[in-house]
Amino acid sequence: LTAISLEVCGTTCLKLSQGMTRLVPTVLVFVFYAGSFWSLAMALKRIDIGVAYAIWAGLGTAAIAVIGWAFFQETFTVLKVLCIGLIIASVVGLRLQTKTG
Repeated sequence: LTAISLEVCGTTCLKLSQGMTRLVPTVLVFVFYAGSFWSLAMALKRIDIGVAYAIWAGLGTAAIAVIGWAFFQETFTVLKVLCIGLIIASVVGLRLQTKTG
């Protein structure tokens, strides 16, 4: 969860950096991504890489889509909601399989 949260913060700062032209958000991109990768590396000690990466990427993508809609006025169509729901369902399925398999 820490790796996902830091990745989401980094991606949000990437948007706020306006093409890496604003200093503070640009620096924060690197700080948050470094923390995210470090946290992901620590998670890989206990979680299979395929599952960990799928959860990290999937939940990060879903969270960024919601942030884009809520804070950056990006469009949110029925198809986007459906696809984000599929991402979340896939993450839950992977996590359940990991616990039982």
